[in-house]
Amino acid sequence: MNGLLVGRFQPFHLGHLEALRFALSQVESLWVGLGSSNRPINADNPFSADERRQMITSSINNLTSRRISIYAVPDTDSHEKWIKKLDDIVPEFGTVFSNDDLTGHLYSGRSVRVVPIPFLQRNDLSGTNIRNLIRTGGKWEDLVPEGTKNFLIKTGAKRRLKDLYK
Repeated sequence: MNGLLVGRFQPFHLGHLEALRFALSQVESLWVGLGSSNRPINADNPFSADERRQMITSSINNLTSRRISIYAVPDTDSHEKWIKKLDDIVPEFGTVFSNDDLTGHLYSGRSVRVVPIPFLQRNDLSGTNIRNLIRTGGKWEDLVPEGTKNFLIKTGAKRRLKDLYK
């Protein structure tokens, strides 16, 4: 069975990695949707879909990499259009991994199982918190996988985030 995990991953952090591992413990193959892929770079979405894909792929091992496929998922002007767009982009799946009540509601009329994801250190492991720590020179390095950390350092995430918050 295939599953779907959609997130913004701004940036990909240890909570996301744990969610990915949890989802893979439930399904054979996992489709990872990079949400808001069509949004311009801004303070809340500082990394492009391609950059987020690089963060994920550099943070997982080869066995995990063989079991996932990553898709860019654009935002739309309605939830119904978003679900239709998602159906057009990703292959068939029987499980959606989400803690979002709206996602549960949108899939309630379909034969898709909605499985909640256990949160890991929710207060610390949030994209907003990590972006703020990076921007302000706080300690963020232990909150992201090694691949993501290396990517963020190499691409100058601190400077980018400071510039976006001006």
